[in-house]
Amino acid sequence: MNITSYIFGGLLAALFGALFHLWRGGGFWKLILYLALSWLGFYLGHLVFLHYDVKFMTVGGVQMAGGIVGSLVFLFLGNWFTRINPEG
Repeated sequence: MNITSYIFGGLLAALFGALFHLWRGGGFWKLILYLALSWLGFYLGHLVFLHYDVKFMTVGGVQMAGGIVGSLVFLFLGNWFTRINPEG
């Protein structure tokens, strides 16, 4: 993966995080959380698809399908964990 692939993946992950924040709402810190979770999920999903040699929706060096799935999984889990009320 070269630098343009990292930039492309980072921009896509940021887009997913920003759109998720627009959909679910929240303040500034939720936006930061969603962006971080989306980046982390995108790159972990990308790495999982690379490890298992899945060739679906590959753009350059970026495994788009793995990145999208990873990003969405992390975003929904992060949203779910932030809604848990520890006091019952």
